[in-house]
Amino acid sequence: MDDLQRNGYRIIQNPEKFCFGMDAVLLSGFAKVKKGEQVLDLGTGTGIIPILLKGKTQGKHFTGLEIQEESAEMARRSVNFNGLSGEISIVTGDIREAADLFGAASFDVVTSNPPYMTGSHGLTNPGEAKAIARHELLCTLEDVIREASAVLKPQGRFYMVHRPFRLAEIFCTMSRYRLEPKRMRLVYPYADREPNMVLIEGLKGGRPRITVEKPLIVYKSPGVYTDEIYDVYGY
Repeated sequence: MDDLQRNGYRIIQNPEKFCFGMDAVLLSGFAKVKKGEQVLDLGTGTGIIPILLKGKTQGKHFTGLEIQEESAEMARRSVNFNGLSGEISIVTGDIREAADLFGAASFDVVTSNPPYMTGSHGLTNPGEAKAIARHELLCTLEDVIREASAVLKPQGRFYMVHRPFRLAEIFCTMSRYRLEPKRMRLVYPYADREPNMVLIEGLKGGRPRITVEKPLIVYKSPGVYTDEIYDVYGY
């Protein structure tokens, strides 16, 4: 049971399976959810993003879709523990079938912290929860973007955290499914290092024009977060 430092919320996790990381927290800070909007999180894991977005925004309802039943059940327990069962729903299902599950044009906002790595390089057990969360074993980048576009309403917004080395592929795939990249922010571990994460916003049916925001630096010295990171975490 971990304290999320937000509205007194706590989350249930199993360190032997897969625990949420900084990427999920940063995505929850980057995503913009307006009052009364319906939000879907693709590949929600333990439900961290819907829970954080509930604490940070005035969205009406948040749905998390997760294919691994053990993770989905853990997420439901966290939702119930925090008294959020009326505002957050956890659905067990396949990202590749999101449009069939929820219907077309049914959400205002879609978020996703998808698997970053292609193929099975370095995998010892492809069935492990950590492997499924990190590698494209059960869904691909195209699956995530295609289904996000399908379930979004016209002018709906898509928010994703990913790795910079796949940016060209990300932008091309988003454009193919009419999710126009509108905002991007690179995340650097230190000011003098290469970026290791990218936060992206896409607009369904938007016109071409992207804003590149100032870099987000995680550490100002080893083990010491920058003030902006502390702000995102809510400390």
